[in-house]
Amino acid sequence: MVLLLAMAGCGGSPIDADTDGVPPAQATGTLRVLMPSYPASNEGKAAFAKVAERFNRIYPKMKVEPDYATYSNLNEKISTSIAAGIPYDVMVVGVGWVPPFAAKRIFADLSQFGVDGPALKKRTVPALAPTAMYDGNVYGIPLVADARAMALRKSAFRDAGLDPDDPPQTMAELKTAAEKLTRRNKAGTITRPGFDFHPGDGGSYRQIYLTLLKATGTSLYRGTEPNFDNPKGVQTLNWIKSMIGPTQVYGQVTASEDPMVYTGDAAMGVTGGAIDCSADGLGAENCDDMEYFLPDDGEPSEFVGGDIAAVGTRSKHSEAAWAFIQQLTQKGSLDELAELNQKLPAYADVQDSPQAKSNPLSHYLAAHLNDVAYEGGPVNWLDLRPKFDAKLSQAILGQKPSEDVLAELAEQSQSTVGGN
Repeated sequence: MVLLLAMAGCGGSPIDADTDGVPPAQATGTLRVLMPSYPASNEGKAAFAKVAERFNRIYPKMKVEPDYATYSNLNEKISTSIAAGIPYDVMVVGVGWVPPFAAKRIFADLSQFGVDGPALKKRTVPALAPTAMYDGNVYGIPLVADARAMALRKSAFRDAGLDPDDPPQTMAELKTAAEKLTRRNKAGTITRPGFDFHPGDGGSYRQIYLTLLKATGTSLYRGTEPNFDNPKGVQTLNWIKSMIGPTQVYGQVTASEDPMVYTGDAAMGVTGGAIDCSADGLGAENCDDMEYFLPDDGEPSEFVGGDIAAVGTRSKHSEAAWAFIQQLTQKGSLDELAELNQKLPAYADVQDSPQAKSNPLSHYLAAHLNDVAYEGGPVNWLDLRPKFDAKLSQAILGQKPSEDVLAELAEQSQSTVGGN
């Protein structure tokens, strides 16, 4: 994020002339689209081409130039484009990214296109609307939701004398069950974790932390203000610390990097966004042995990330950019995006989507999308996000008290930014 902040005020004039106010049939130039949602595969490019083709029916003289970025280089690409004076017209970013870019006036306020909070809630899952807003205004349209629940192996529960039809929900219940489910060899080495903290590989416990925190009825942030440096936040972090060692090795992950509960390598744990029950995937036997549930220590909590489309403030084609987003957010386009990424389309009736009906996990996740727990809040979130992972690990590994770690993170959650 340092690069972004340093370059946000720089940049020359775009190559194209301003097309805003020009009739669509007469507008010319290149619409630059930064699009990590479409994989740079033949399938991804073909799906993007369908959206571009529909856009060109409205803007026949404009060229659409896609940039199939990844989330690892997305921030750098946005910063570099601004510095070079050739900004993107449409940018797709992740949940938690809107406040940093809206605060720096890199994303356009969509009220100019008639989109406010109530309008947004009508076109998307209402609980996802805040992820596209900053300071009461709408700066993006959610495209797909990357949701995760928890799952248990029914056979493992029965073997341990537990009832798979009565999943644990509170942190105390989860810990008791996980300890009973953990298997060790004669040397005491864990051979099957009782709980898999996917994606805790590499020490990334940020998302499971905020999910469990939300399960206590406590969001990570209230607006841009930290809401975790309190007894609930300390309790949640100490609980994760108490689980690492007794029920799973720190940072454990399989070679495939898939959730370990999918194959029975863990008896219980965090899922991904979908599951392939076909013979070419995990198969019916594996799928039938799983039961899905949400942690609930006062409030059900389902982690949700996802993709959000925004119009760049430096665009000379903002009307065309909005027209492109209108095509991008048609149901058919979002259904293709969801299938390509194993995520859920972020339209209001998501439970009736093909993706939700395609597999039991996505079906469960779609039914609980209003129980969302999501990350982000402060305008320096992109700087703070990796620090969250590092500092939470300090507490989990016993290097620092949880209270100190959370206080440091709260202090670093700055709510102010500089000028344009």
